[in-house]
Amino acid sequence: MSVIDVHRAHTLDKEHAREAAESLAEDLSSKFELNYQWEGDQLKFKRSGVKGHLNITNDDLHVHLELGMLLRPFKSRIEQEIHSQLDQILKA
Repeated sequence: MSVIDVHRAHTLDKEHAREAAESLAEDLSSKFELNYQWEGDQLKFKRSGVKGHLNITNDDLHVHLELGMLLRPFKSRIEQEIHSQLDQILKA
């Protein structure tokens, strides 16, 4: 099992942090065919070979993904995409 664990500090209010998380989820969903759904302030990701979540706190976005054996070779690409998207959405 390969793990991606990204923390990103933010200064957004809860509504805008949730919008940022939704934007990230939409991008990951379209690029990597992930399904996602909200459970409170936690966004859960799932597809064959991947499971994880994105938690929102008052000052932190935390993305945690567990990649199965078949997606392990794509770990750096997926992690890079997460960082890139967070850079873009938290800058706006």
